[in-house]
Amino acid sequence: MQHTTKQKAILLLSDGTIFHGMSIGISGTTFGEVCFNTGTTGYQEIFTDPSYFGQIMVATNAHIGNYGVNADEVESEKIMISGLVCKNFSTNHSRPNSESDLFDYFKKQNLVCISDVDTRALVSYIRDNGAMNAVISTDGTPVEELKKQLALIPDMNGLELASKVSTTTPYFFGDEKATYKISALDLGIKKNILRNLAKRDCYIKVFPYNATFEEMKAFNPDGYFLSNGPGDPDPLFGAIATAKEIISGNYPLFGICLGHQVIALANGVSTYKMFNGHRGINHPVKNLVTGKGEITSQNHGFAVNKEELDNHPDLEITHLHVNDETVAGMRMKSKNCFSVQYHPEASPGPHDSSYLFDQFIENIKSSKQ
Repeated sequence: MQHTTKQKAILLLSDGTIFHGMSIGISGTTFGEVCFNTGTTGYQEIFTDPSYFGQIMVATNAHIGNYGVNADEVESEKIMISGLVCKNFSTNHSRPNSESDLFDYFKKQNLVCISDVDTRALVSYIRDNGAMNAVISTDGTPVEELKKQLALIPDMNGLELASKVSTTTPYFFGDEKATYKISALDLGIKKNILRNLAKRDCYIKVFPYNATFEEMKAFNPDGYFLSNGPGDPDPLFGAIATAKEIISGNYPLFGICLGHQVIALANGVSTYKMFNGHRGINHPVKNLVTGKGEITSQNHGFAVNKEELDNHPDLEITHLHVNDETVAGMRMKSKNCFSVQYHPEASPGPHDSSYLFDQFIENIKSSKQ
């Protein structure tokens, strides 16, 4: 394990604010929307979650890398974040089942990281001023040059990113002898969603983000699933059209995160970019159907318009985020369709919401009858 000497590095925000730190030893420059995650564990799952594509992640936990990495804890085949900002980057790791250290994992995929940053001050700044584009530079590029390059990076609002992380060809997951068949639209799907469905006796065919309803229907599934993913849902015209056809046929449909937003758009309800978004594993949600609270894992920068949902004749809000009253879940009154804005598969996070997968299976059973 060879680590080069730490070099000075900077994080430059699009409004001109600079935060200083040190390079962990991987030289380069990287761009993305800066956002923060409040999770205390699960950094490897976060780094490999396709929903974070195009984002520079600020870790609020003080230590990153202290428990190494493990091949079982990935949510996709590669690191999806654009770069990492942290307080303390640990090159030593202690955990019996870790396979290597985080530095080597980053080095193999050339992920640029800045450590020794005052992350508390940075998170406070983002909370007050909103998520914005930023650049990490660990190679000494002059600030004025970085400012010019940063000005050319597109804003997340209106940015379609699902195509950058989706599978290009359909694939299967689970036991082909399973009781239920699911057609899943991959807008940036996490592996643990597939594991949760397979665990509930489902055989899943995963389709590219631009698959048509006809292609998904040809698998003859018992239910349809729309996955999480990165970017703005608004430009996903194909996925929205597919969702409309699934809904009009009244097939069992379940959507998570970006999939939830696509279902809203398919019903004529708009979405909007949030000031900061929700990213962490401790977000409180109230289930309006049962009256119970859930601690949830969340990761989204866009949300569904609550006022339009309230006034929609065929949609009802089922879950609300307790902190800011944003929509956390909804269902259709006349169709076999529901969705949530958070992650019932967790990974990382608590398992309070895993019942939603059971609810999907119950919906499939009742539609078969």
